[in-house]
Amino acid sequence: MKLKITIGDKTATAILYDNPTSRDFAAMLPLTVKLDDYSNTEKIFYPSCKLSTKDAPAGFDPSIGDITLYAPWGNIALFYKDFGYSNGLISLGKITSGMDAFTVKGSATVKFELEK
Repeated sequence: MKLKITIGDKTATAILYDNPTSRDFAAMLPLTVKLDDYSNTEKIFYPSCKLSTKDAPAGFDPSIGDITLYAPWGNIALFYKDFGYSNGLISLGKITSGMDAFTVKGSATVKFELEK
């Protein structure tokens, strides 16, 4: 699945992987949310409903551009810096272009939508 992410006047594109967690996320789209900065490493938000963790690995080692679910807290995280392996982190997809859109300081309003 291809994903379009709009932040202000910037656009990023991504792919979502074919797994139960990603399919749950895609079913919520289109979605406009406020992304908050977390630890100068990732932008996060809490979806309105819990996403499936069926068949998910124990954890994941994210890098720049990874879109993930942190299952223990239930938040979606978009990594704009590399980070280490984390238990409970599930990979949803990867940003393929437009990473510069995520370097904005602080919070940002973002729209996620599937590309047709």
